[in-house]
Amino acid sequence: MDNEIVLPDHLKGIEKIYIDRSMQKVPLTERVLSRMPDLPVEVVDPENFPHGELGGKQSLYLKEYKGKFLRFCPGTRYYHCCGYRIIHIGEGCPMACSYCILQAYFQDNVLKVWANQNDLFDELGKAFSADISTRYRVGTGEFTDSLALEAVTGYSRDLVEFLGDYPNVCLELKSKIIDLSWMDVVKRTDRLLPAWSLNAPFVNEHEEFGVSTLKERLEAARTCAEAGFRVCLHFDPIIRFDGWREGYAEIIDMIFDYVKPEQIAYFSLGSFRHMPHLKPIIEQNFPETTYIFDEFITGNDNKMRLLRPLRLRQFKFIVDRLRKHGMDKQLYFCMESTENWQDVFGYTPKDLGGLGKHLMKQAFND
Repeated sequence: MDNEIVLPDHLKGIEKIYIDRSMQKVPLTERVLSRMPDLPVEVVDPENFPHGELGGKQSLYLKEYKGKFLRFCPGTRYYHCCGYRIIHIGEGCPMACSYCILQAYFQDNVLKVWANQNDLFDELGKAFSADISTRYRVGTGEFTDSLALEAVTGYSRDLVEFLGDYPNVCLELKSKIIDLSWMDVVKRTDRLLPAWSLNAPFVNEHEEFGVSTLKERLEAARTCAEAGFRVCLHFDPIIRFDGWREGYAEIIDMIFDYVKPEQIAYFSLGSFRHMPHLKPIIEQNFPETTYIFDEFITGNDNKMRLLRPLRLRQFKFIVDRLRKHGMDKQLYFCMESTENWQDVFGYTPKDLGGLGKHLMKQAFND
């Protein structure tokens, strides 16, 4: 039964549940309350949400969302964006990674979940059925972790079940934790891409807190691959630290102990970059962190980026190592320039027919 569910460790910091008055009787709210029966609950009106009274304590807010659920990735015209479409299911993350950009967006420690799922499904249904010849590569891991709250919300499972009726949609579930409870409602394994962010062991140990281990993530990837799914993997952000070559070599070699190259749909690489105001937030939240004091310049998108020669040195090392394991066209950069593509890969997104089109083909296994 739901109320017998043992919460995973990364959710044990949640101390209270807030519910919009209009969302008290919806299925998602009832599910969350049945799975977290011991937490205090407060019903609120959105305009009176007690932001100033939370005192930094982590809470879960089941909210009626009034905006657009399907949106484009917030890329920039200065660098190549992958063309990913976001299904917006909530905001915030219960884990704590020092480099996380969400710290700059959401500083109130409130995990927001859009409880009005019927509105979400109505919007998606209209969009995806308007022209079934139009294909969509979508994911939920932009403003939250796709699976971090799954144990109490079951949101991804609901979404997977809903999208099973839309063969023109390929969904990526991107996470740093393990929850495979959605697997038994999948109708087509070729339309679902389980995905995990990975990093060098040093980064995992010193900069990621409350997450599953690298071994656990790769074991889950293997489980999915053996069940007929292709998986996606992400090195983003790639960070410079003493011994980074050995660290990234270790995780790269480790990956192929668990999955084969042909079981990977695509694999993104992104160097650590940040808005200028994120640096003092990281300094305050993670005083032991040192990589933010590396050599950065202001990029064309006004984000701080590692000096190009340092960035390329890391990219070339990682790409060479991945290629030795049989990876090639599955590899792509997240938000890098045409010049960097050419210097590292020997080709550009234009040579692939455009990055968005290329990754659409990879996702649908054309």
